[in-house]
Amino acid sequence: MELSITLTIIIATSIISFLGFNNRTLLNNLIFYPPAITENNQWYRFFTCGLIHADWGHLLFNMYALYIFGEPVEKAFIEIFGENGKTFYLLMYTSSLLACLLPSFSKHKNNSNYRSLGASGAVSAVVFAFIILFPLQKMGLIFIPVMIPGFIFGLIYLIASSIFEKRAKDNVNHSAHIWGGIYGIGFLIVFGFYLSDYPILQEFINSVSSYLKNF
Repeated sequence: MELSITLTIIIATSIISFLGFNNRTLLNNLIFYPPAITENNQWYRFFTCGLIHADWGHLLFNMYALYIFGEPVEKAFIEIFGENGKTFYLLMYTSSLLACLLPSFSKHKNNSNYRSLGASGAVSAVVFAFIILFPLQKMGLIFIPVMIPGFIFGLIYLIASSIFEKRAKDNVNHSAHIWGGIYGIGFLIVFGFYLSDYPILQEFINSVSSYLKNF
């Protein structure tokens, strides 16, 4: 049985994150640390930081979200892009690790006190790709038992993340969530426009318009 790209990412991330829990050296070598990129050209940190997490809760939340949304998105990529679907899906995930952290790097490139880790930005890219593909699918948060259409959830999520980012009262990189989500939307629309006959954006607009007319 061939593993999906989603499950392969989850397994690899879980193993490396687990090793990092008990190995501070490994964690420091992989974590997103802007000065190491600025001064030592360690660009790989944009990608390796997505393989490590702060604790079990952080890891489980991200991998659960990736599994729930990644599997249907990966299947949709195969349907839309054919034999290149898996490759494009993997490309979206890995490139979103870079894209979601570029604003953070620009802001903290010389900040020796700044570090970031986790796959949240890439997971956000997958979640928002899901929203574009299935805008009316009900979504919500585990601890809030209210389910709403995905396109509304996505909008609320971006607004809330922007507010949290401006307040900056926690250790969560909300900027990565925002830009990861936006990148996921852009990646899917651009690749769909140039490399597929499936009208991704038009289907999204049609679904949302139909919902709003009947609301």
